Amino acid sequence: MDNNPPRSLKATFAAAESQRLALEAARDTQSTSYADSVAACTATYEACRQLAAQLSLFSGNEGAEDLSTSSLPYLLVDYHLAEVMQRTPSASLGERRRTLARARDALERFLHVLDGYGLLAPTHRRLLKRYTEAPSQFSSTAGTNGGDPAARREAKIANFRAEKELRAKLAYLRGRQQEAEQRRWRKRRGGKNDVGGDDDGTAVRALHLAHLEFSAHMAFQALEGMNREWEVLAQAPPAPEHGSAEGRGGQTAQAEEDVRRRQRQQLQASGITPDTEYSERLDLVRGALGNGSKGGPILSAQGKPLQPFTLLSNRQELAKGVFRPGHNLPTMTIDEYLDEERRRGGIIEGGGEASYARPDPNEDDYEKADAETLKARAWDEYVEANPKGSGNTLNRG
Repeated sequence: MDNNPPRSLKATFAAAESQRLALEAARDTQSTSYADSVAACTATYEACRQLAAQLSLFSGNEGAEDLSTSSLPYLLVDYHLAEVMQRTPSASLGERRRTLARARDALERFLHVLDGYGLLAPTHRRLLKRYTEAPSQFSSTAGTNGGDPAARREAKIANFRAEKELRAKLAYLRGRQQEAEQRRWRKRRGGKNDVGGDDDGTAVRALHLAHLEFSAHMAFQALEGMNREWEVLAQAPPAPEHGSAEGRGGQTAQAEEDVRRRQRQQLQASGITPDTEYSERLDLVRGALGNGSKGGPILSAQGKPLQPFTLLSNRQELAKGVFRPGHNLPTMTIDEYLDEERRRGGIIEGGGEASYARPDPNEDDYEKADAETLKARAWDEYVEANPKGSGNTLNRG
């Protein structure tokens, strides 16, 4: 990529626009080449600003009618510069804050220039006044009822609709401009003279003004987003005060060496001398890890426990408990579980259609028939002796 932009303002602006579009299409935003492209695009837009200042392209004593149509696109230099600056990768919080401050300054210049030329819509002019009064607390959705969630929601919906309308208007004007260019190209190819110069100039000016209005709307959205990001950065913990990555790596290695040295001292105090300077054996460094175990023998010569231990039947049981799942494993099969539930009476059997399939009575079983007859006769006698309503008439009990 050419880091030396062209000398003319038109060529410099065209180069900056092509670089910006390439950045928007880039996918790998974490690579070194992307950071270099962002820096090159920023430098090109800065060169555009310097050339515009040298040419005295804009003046605070002029109005919108004094601006030529060809000069309108250069009003977007500061806006695009802020866009590209926000893409700058930052290695630290302080660097990100400085990047946001530079992007904020560029957006402020852009909005104040538009306001000076009277190119801001009334809504945007009120937003600029509110931003000027309190830049750090600015919010495009804050109104008279800023604390009402419903009002904020309605304001966000209104902002979204306004952005959608401005985007559609800009796309429509761009489409008309492309159609006009195609017509002029066909006329020139056919040897005909172009007779729509005035109309085309008016359409081009309307396109640039619509682009400025859309960019002003997005600038206020960007300022609000910067305030939110600034709040997040203010809550971030401070970075360690180290000079370089090598210094941080050296201090990390020194800290690890200090931990190992303290472990060796504790092991030597317990009467254990490791064979090497550093060991990965857990039974030697348990005391250094602070789990209450000192290492060394479990029992003293008199049989007194020197550290907590667990009695196991054999070494195989201890080995089984080392590599095992962290969850509880089943202790019986499904059939065994169902048999146990059936034994405990937890499974209800019968019912359904099978309960209606009664066996046919045996006509030769006179004893069973007599028993059923006596049972029915006893029930009839009981019903006759105790008619309905003859019980607890006073409702006592």
